[in-house]
Amino acid sequence: MALKEGSADTREEDIIGFCREQLASYKLPKTVVFRELPKTSTGKIQKYLLRDWARAL
Repeated sequence: MALKEGSADTREEDIIGFCREQLASYKLPKTVVFRELPKTSTGKIQKYLLRDWARAL
């Protein structure tokens, strides 16, 4: 999920609340991370770094 420009005041509780209204309970996220996605010089997302971040949670 990506936030739109100008939505800097969005909180974790807002995202989880929205998901609670739209998704089944077993699909709800346990946590929300607001972080810029790591990209290579060609603009591809560095998935191995995302896996490392997920393991650290």
